[in-house]
Amino acid sequence: MTRPLNVVALSGGTWRPSRTLVLTQAVLAEIATLLPIETTLIELGDIARPLGGALSRDELPADVEAQLLAIEQADLLIVAAPIYRGSYPGLLKHLFDLIGLNALVNTPVLLAATGGSERHALVLDHQLRPLFSFFQALTLPVGVYATEADFTDYQITSDLLKARIQLAAERAAPLFTAHAPSLLKIA
Repeated sequence: MTRPLNVVALSGGTWRPSRTLVLTQAVLAEIATLLPIETTLIELGDIARPLGGALSRDELPADVEAQLLAIEQADLLIVAAPIYRGSYPGLLKHLFDLIGLNALVNTPVLLAATGGSERHALVLDHQLRPLFSFFQALTLPVGVYATEADFTDYQITSDLLKARIQLAAERAAPLFTAHAPSLLKIA
């Protein structure tokens, strides 16, 4: 018998309401329609202050350390970042500065981002992919980028964005099905 996949989703925004959080939840929900999963949702805003004040993992409170451990133990990691001034937030980078050097080797990572316009869409490929390549993680080929125009009152209203989320989940699912049984661990 196989256990559900341990999917950890990190929403890299620090404000509420958050389009990044809405996007993260939509990706999680779509994956849940295709695979048996257990989810952990981490909101950067919830841990921002203690995380930002820590220069090393030794300085983290136990609840934040537990969230970093959850990231390191994920079967599938979803990372969604808001894009400010052409890049993802520095606090999101600081979080990954505290992740174990070899903790994400071969971990599949689905990348997502939100930004004010299409001009920032390449952040997925030019900034987030290299970050996870450093960790030797397996960034999935289909990422999801959303703009403010894809939302109305913090709800996804764009059919094109919904289709992109569905495509990303459909392309991720075969990594964890009968085509790759070694990725599913026996309970």
